[in-house]
Amino acid sequence: MAEPTYEELQARIAELEKKTARRTGELDFKIGEKGGVSVYGLGRFPVTLYYEQWIRLLDTAPKLREFLEENKGKLKLKEK
Repeated sequence: MAEPTYEELQARIAELEKKTARRTGELDFKIGEKGGVSVYGLGRFPVTLYYEQWIRLLDTAPKLREFLEENKGKLKLKEK
């Protein structure tokens, strides 16, 4: 088996850095083939919604935040 070239190693390093960057807690957004917006970094799989769905969700953010606070005792929380 041949040794990888310098360029191949650099490409592999860049690829690995991209993957580990997501694990830092930073969210990443991408537009999919069908026009949906995907959010990476929340969990194992991306969350994908269409424009109208994101707008609807964002418009209800205060209500969602209130609901979460009211029900915090019933929710599973990640330990820090």
